[in-house]
Amino acid sequence: MTLFDFENLNLYKKSLDFITIAYKQTRKFPKEELYCLTSQYRRAANSIALNIGEGYGETIPLSLRYLRITKGSIRECVVCVTVAYREGYINSDEYSKSRELLVDLSKMSVGYKKYLEKKLKQK
Repeated sequence: MTLFDFENLNLYKKSLDFITIAYKQTRKFPKEELYCLTSQYRRAANSIALNIGEGYGETIPLSLRYLRITKGSIRECVVCVTVAYREGYINSDEYSKSRELLVDLSKMSVGYKKYLEKKLKQK
């Protein structure tokens, strides 16, 4: 199977790992959260990977724009996972692992942003 270039990015791969975690967690959420926290959390988690894929290979300014959206989605997931923990929908271990992965995603996106900005300056 042929891969698209963005599928080789560790940032993208890790974002897929986070989507899996988000879906596993939200399957346990109460039914009344289906159209609230469950939906929001899943959409935010998916948005991370979607924006990485969509922005990859575009012009550098456009790629940077998609990365800003990615960062916003990461922060949105931080809020979702915190609410889920505070409401007792996930345990402390799930909360910690989710936050660690979100920190990693945030750091990796900053690194990718710096790489793109450096590349932009070289032009």
